[in-house]
Amino acid sequence: MEANYILVRFGELTTKGKNRKLFTNRLLKNTKEILAEFNHLTYDLQHDRMYVVLNGTDHEAVCTKLKTVFGIYSFSVAYKMEKNLELAKQAVLQIIENNDGNTFKINTKRSDKNFPGSSQEINREIAGYVFHHTTKEIKVDVHAPAILVTVEIRYDAIYVMDNIIKGAGGYPVGVGGKALLMMSGGIDSPVAGYLTLKRGVDIECIHFAAPPYTNELAREKVFDLVDKLRHYTHGSIRVHVINFTKLQLAVYDNCDESYAMTVMRRMMYRISEKIANKNNCLALVNGESIGQVASQTLNSMQVINEVVKIPVLRPVLCLDKLEIIDIADRIDTYEISIRPHEDCCTIFTPKAPATKPKLYKAEIFESGFDFETLIDECVETAEIITVDHNYKKNDDIF
Repeated sequence: MEANYILVRFGELTTKGKNRKLFTNRLLKNTKEILAEFNHLTYDLQHDRMYVVLNGTDHEAVCTKLKTVFGIYSFSVAYKMEKNLELAKQAVLQIIENNDGNTFKINTKRSDKNFPGSSQEINREIAGYVFHHTTKEIKVDVHAPAILVTVEIRYDAIYVMDNIIKGAGGYPVGVGGKALLMMSGGIDSPVAGYLTLKRGVDIECIHFAAPPYTNELAREKVFDLVDKLRHYTHGSIRVHVINFTKLQLAVYDNCDESYAMTVMRRMMYRISEKIANKNNCLALVNGESIGQVASQTLNSMQVINEVVKIPVLRPVLCLDKLEIIDIADRIDTYEISIRPHEDCCTIFTPKAPATKPKLYKAEIFESGFDFETLIDECVETAEIITVDHNYKKNDDIF
């Protein structure tokens, strides 16, 4: 007997009341996009769950991809069969034989109350069949079983489900609009992007390059990070690459060194807001964490944030570095982030940056040169790269 379904549970989406259909329809759309490589899958969206119909597709490969779909609380490999308890017994036995562990529990749920026997009676009958036919030394554990098999007797069929697999949680990407992620090559910004996607906000990215001070390896590093994030969304993410060299040098020529980082970040925010407005992004996102570097003190954030009207989201604001690294490890971005290729912020870091900058001082330094023209040039010459499954094959990217 082959598994023929994957049952998907919604979790947090069930609290959405009148907007529930909007959320579940978006989840269906995103799931289809992320599983697009599996040509034979079909889908059945119901009020309280979704079925992915395998039609002969390898369920393990599909499960691996499903773990990246935000909006899914959990899922289980399922066997659907006619309402014949003998078939259900065989399916349960197969699940127990195929799983590691020597303890199990049967959990029967009867939506169809006309089906003969109580849930407890059915549990005992199936367990007895397992004990008589299994090739393993096994026992029942109702509190912490290694193998939990759920048998649902519904009006249309019997569903036998394997262990519950934890999903990515959160909301389906796109239900919360779109934001522009300020993507450096560091550890924090990819984690911020991941957490933003998890709350249902789609992203585009902006990256500030400073050739020849930053090289092609630094550029590749950023695209490789975006490539990791795209697996949590619809399979592709656009990156706006800004040639920041001329403006960055102008900042350092016209500012006291202690204020160079503050003014440079103010320029980045201005450019990012213009790119966001051009691309229907409702907010900026970055990886700032309170006090981690000089530009991330509350005083610095206040002075830097003053130049934009658009909301700025900081998903890792109150996480410490070890917590951020833990998430980076989990989403497989950490090893990419620590490659020794510096971005424009780290290359030009001043020796003693101001940690409590004054707004009036930043404005005085900015009044000494025509930064608006340089900002417009950065926006107009932005290079747009789409990172998808083919991006490594595109010779124009690197």
